[in-house]
Amino acid sequence: MLMGITDSVMIGHTGTVPLAASSFGGNLFGLFYLIGIGLMLPVAVFVAHARGAGRPGECGEYLRHGLALALAFGLLETAGLAVLGLNLGWFRQPPEVLAVVNPFFLLIGASIIPVLAYLALRQFAEAMGRPWVPMAIMLAGVGLNAFLNWVFIYGHLGAPALGLTGAGISTLFSRTLAVGVILVWLHRDAPLRAALPVRWLAPLSRARLVEMLRLGLPSSGMLLFEGGAFTASAVMMGWLGAVPLAAHQIAISCAAVTFMFVLGLSFATGMRLSAARGAGEPSRLRPIGGSALGLGAVLAAIFMVIYLLAGSTVAAWFVLDPAVVALATRLLVVAALFQFFDGGQVIGAAALRSLGDVKLPAFITFVAYWLVAIPGGYWLGLRAGFGAVGIWAALATGLALAAISLAWRFAQLTRPDRLTPGV
Repeated sequence: MLMGITDSVMIGHTGTVPLAASSFGGNLFGLFYLIGIGLMLPVAVFVAHARGAGRPGECGEYLRHGLALALAFGLLETAGLAVLGLNLGWFRQPPEVLAVVNPFFLLIGASIIPVLAYLALRQFAEAMGRPWVPMAIMLAGVGLNAFLNWVFIYGHLGAPALGLTGAGISTLFSRTLAVGVILVWLHRDAPLRAALPVRWLAPLSRARLVEMLRLGLPSSGMLLFEGGAFTASAVMMGWLGAVPLAAHQIAISCAAVTFMFVLGLSFATGMRLSAARGAGEPSRLRPIGGSALGLGAVLAAIFMVIYLLAGSTVAAWFVLDPAVVALATRLLVVAALFQFFDGGQVIGAAALRSLGDVKLPAFITFVAYWLVAIPGGYWLGLRAGFGAVGIWAALATGLALAAISLAWRFAQLTRPDRLTPGV
């Protein structure tokens, strides 16, 4: 996400139209990225469960099967992104945006396979209790991306000034290199190397793939429903013009960065809950889930204060256009108000996923985002005349509905009278 923020800040200094184009292309790519995250989540869940149950040999097998899924679905998503990249006119965006977005979109689309592979490898390491090195690798990738942006966006060190296209080149190179680095580390780290598969190219287990897909596909659906609402909001912003689209990119970039903190907390929650289940300790489930929601609320309060007090300052970091800054500041006020709900829904979803409960949560998120947030955004933003703020208000409503419903579901499933040892 910091790569996206870096791109937005550095692209924003080249003008409003390139920033709007990065918003449009980035949001479309984000849908495919979210599907991939959902498909890779079973790696963390099942590795943590196997580790908690004292079966280290299974950990590497879940990683191997996760990488196979990453390659298979990565190829499918790459093809889908390529087709979409040739037909971006379907979305009726401003002509000046469509004129510059295609090379950038195709370049970041080509990074989907490295992204999915890195997700699988990183989640394996995190579920094995080793999160720090993957985080350091990601931060190094952000630094490399910023340096390459400086080279290719603005044209330094003898390179041509490629603008938005330069940002796409930087992102693709940084993400691909990160996969190679984390693979080398996994093979050099003795405890993790011991849990890696003995035979990487052994035949895959159909039962294990089905097991992972049964959890991964509904998880992808949940993320797709939420991500689809935000992508639809970006498309509707484009219907309002380049300024609302650029302002949306600033606000969504900021909201996405703070969301990463609670998203990371949700991953940790899922791993802790999975390990507790694997160890046959159901009495730990509620304390872990409740603690995560409490920590999420504390983080949300901090971010809310930042957005309310410094929204205009943050928006001005991205672009010099005063109209874009003013609208982005108003959107950040809405973002401040939905911090609690955004954190609550992602933590609740992760907690339920660790319990193997994905079908009803998927339905809940479908209703919240596709039956409430998207139609509500269209009506408030485009029909009722509230514009960009109306679209974001509808997103906040959908997030609230999802957060409350998922937390209630977790509370019901973890009632003491419903749990038995070895759950």
